[in-house]
Amino acid sequence: MSKENLPTRDDVLKAAERISGQVEVTPLRPVRLHGHALWLKCESLQTGGSFKLRGASNRLALLSEDERRAGVVAFSSGNHAQGVAIAAKRLGVPATIVMPADAPAPKVDGTRAQGAEIVFFDRRSEDRIAISHALAAERGAVVVPSFDDPHIIAGQGTAGLEIVAQCPEPVRQIVVCCGGGGLAAGLALACPDARIVLAEPEGWDDMRRSLELGHIVPVEADAPSTSCDALQTPLVSPLTFGVLKERGARGLAVSEAEVRTAVRFAWQECQLKVEPGGAAALAAVLAGKVELVPGTVVMVTGGNVDPALHAAWVA
Repeated sequence: MSKENLPTRDDVLKAAERISGQVEVTPLRPVRLHGHALWLKCESLQTGGSFKLRGASNRLALLSEDERRAGVVAFSSGNHAQGVAIAAKRLGVPATIVMPADAPAPKVDGTRAQGAEIVFFDRRSEDRIAISHALAAERGAVVVPSFDDPHIIAGQGTAGLEIVAQCPEPVRQIVVCCGGGGLAAGLALACPDARIVLAEPEGWDDMRRSLELGHIVPVEADAPSTSCDALQTPLVSPLTFGVLKERGARGLAVSEAEVRTAVRFAWQECQLKVEPGGAAALAAVLAGKVELVPGTVVMVTGGNVDPALHAAWVA
């Protein structure tokens, strides 16, 4: 994809104006790790429990009147689902969400509570994108992808503008959880002077491999199961890959044990309830996989965790 087709920092600035007042300005909390003073950007405290409301609000705000009447279709394991459902409810837009049958109950309940219709699928045997496009064609609705859309990426990037405004020192590095790369790409646009480091679950680190190879590769067919449901993206987008490649981002993988340690640390040391996928960046830092420099920000991206799982992990 050519640079001309990629979203820009100007798109992020416009998104910030467009969704002002519709999303929370989440806190940037200081924390000390491995002898370094770092910052946690707590998007787990965003309305809907994750950063996804930012992109969803920006994308839905751009719908025409006819498109608003016809409604939207999204596919998501839960966080984008809730973001779209909340934004749609605010605008009076009908929303249908295609969700995996094994999505965590809090994410399903949160999506349904916003009035969205849910269509379940089997993530191992069915194609969520094909299902979504079929539903949209049948209903005349607009598909709202979770990351493969310039307006979604720009909306997610508004978190980066907040970071720069909140941080009392220059932001030199951002460590971010990565599924499809929408948030990572948005941050790369919003914070052009910061190094971007991506954290993905082991076996699902396709963005890392894609960046290292210089072209997009999918998750392997025999990828292991992971608790990081929010990061189970089988193939990244030319948009997100293009932005991150242009910015020289690099990726790394974290294990289940490292994610569990991060979830426990967030609760016991920071009083933050964080879901596994939302703790991947913190897991990478705690495991010593990231070179720490002054002005390092660690993204805590989601807090929609099953209560029983969380209780067991933090016990």
